Formats: sequence, structure tokens, C-alpha cells
Amino acid sequence: MHASSLDKMTAFREEFLAEKETDSLRILDIGSMNVNGTYRSILNAPNWEYIGADMEAGNGVDLVLKKPYQWSEIPSGSIDILISGQAFEHIEYFWVTMLEIFRVLKPGGICCIIAPAGGYEHKYPVDCWRFYPDGFSAMARFSQLEVLKVQTQWESLDYEDGSDIWMDSILVAQKPVVDFWTTLKMKVKCYIQHRALSLSIK
Repeated sequence: MHASSLDKMTAFREEFLAEKETDSLRILDIGSMNVNGTYRSILNAPNWEYIGADMEAGNGVDLVLKKPYQWSEIPSGSIDILISGQAFEHIEYFWVTMLEIFRVLKPGGICCIIAPAGGYEHKYPVDCWRFYPDGFSAMARFSQLEVLKVQTQWESLDYEDGSDIWMDSILVAQKPVVDFWTTLKMKVKCYIQHRALSLSIK
């Protein structure tokens, strides 16, 4: 995990989780395998449960997902904080992933996604996308999440590891807290979207 990404996740904790230090939170990290670093030490308060999820077993992985776009291992509305860093560029159908993020978050739950807007091709095993603020905002709206923060690091911050090259973008979004009937409509919409889009995924 390069320095730019670690800094942005640290800033997310300071800005959005500082007042939740004593809360009991379930934190889900999608794409958590420790290839060259991890967020685990950043999100390490005593009452926080950190769950690293990925498609393969390995260092940093607590939960191996059987299917990339249908996380049957994770109950709906069970996650307080969902994070994902340097994974979305490798997800072929990231819009379906966004629907699963909506499903598993609790009402009021927050997601933080970090992904590059630049940089060279780096397949793991594929490298499909780059993300700008408008794209991240569209992802959130599509999945019925409310944008709390979205930005891209366009300028150089002189990271010693050269991670300025990635021009990382960050999205922080929240699942709305709404009345029963609105919640039901949102759930039904998410379910229909997921079912329809999944038909095209082999």
C-alpha cells in the first residue's frame, strides 16, 4: 500500500471516525490482502472489529468471499464502516460492487473508497479503470449513497515512494437514515438492480 493511500485513509479516520473511538464498530475492508501494506493498523481502536475480505486467502484476509459480486457471507445491514483502497481499478464491474456496499452497510454507515485517477497499468489480474471526482459521485448516486466527500489529489505532495503518480481519488459516502417505507423502496431498488446487472456477468 503506497504512502499516498495510507495518508488518505488516515485523514479519513481523523475526519470521520475521531468521534467514534469508543463506539463498537464493524469495519469491512474489501480487497484487504496485504500485498505491500494494509490499513489495519490505522483502524485499530479497541472497540472496532476489523474484517479483511478478499477473493483469496492470504496475509490480511479474515474472510474469503466465494463470489466477487455477491457477498453472501456478509449479512445485509451489518457493517458500520466499509473501506476499500487500491482495489476498484481492478474490479471489472465496480457498479455491481457498489450495490453490495449499499446492501451490507447499516443505515448511517459510511464507506471510504480510494482508487487512482492516474498511473501506469498494473494488472492484478486486470487493471480496468481510473476514477475522477465526478465518476465517484456518480457511483454513489447510482447506489443510493450520499456523498460526504469526494476529491482527487491532482498536485504533487512529494511522496518519497513516488506514489504521487497515482493521483489518488477518495470517495466518502453514507447510507441514508430514512423512514421504513423509503428504506423498503431503496432495498427493493438495490435488489432489482443487482439481479438485472448480474445476468450479464459470467
